[in-house]
Parts: sequence; C-alpha cells; structure tokens
Amino acid sequence: MYAIFETGGKQYRVQEGDVLFVEKLGQEENAAVTFDKVLAVGGESGLSVGAPYVTGASVSAKVLKNGKQKKIIVFKYKPKKGYARKQGHRQPYTKIQIEKING
Repeated sequence: MYAIFETGGKQYRVQEGDVLFVEKLGQEENAAVTFDKVLAVGGESGLSVGAPYVTGASVSAKVLKNGKQKKIIVFKYKPKKGYARKQGHRQPYTKIQIEKING
C-alpha cells in the first residue's frame, strides 16, 4: 500500500516504513505526527484519488530527528560595479519515518 501526501508545499509518495526528509515541522523528536492532506491512496484494492484530498485518509509518522542540511553559498556579483555579496544558507528539515497509512 502506498500514499501520496502533501506537506511543506511538496508532495511525497510513501509506503509504510519509509524514512524521508521533509520541511521543518516544529515537532519534538519521537513525537507522532499525522498528515491529512492525502492526494491519493493505492494498494491491492486499486487507486483512490481525491479532489483535491481523499476524505478520511491520513498518513501517520514518527519524528526521528530535526536538523539542518549542508550549507549552500549564495553569491551575487555585478561586473565592473564593485558589487559582490556572499551569503550562506542551511535549510532546516525534519526526518520522519512512515508508520501507518489509513485510507
């Protein structure tokens, strides 16, 4: 059984037991989180697609870790004008493990 759900402006296709990195959720480690914006649920009985969301479907997950990704460098430069700006950015994330797909 698999599901496609939406969080943080992105869509993820998951199965039970999957581990993935999503945008920061603001939950503590080992906390349970439920995603109710499920776009589709598929399995042996067929595919159920919502318009826009499947009613009564949810994805339960457990927060494994909160952290930041590797640093990226944002460098802006305009030739012959003496303009150069260097900035670093580390995107926060939440690592989750899918425990149950209800739907």
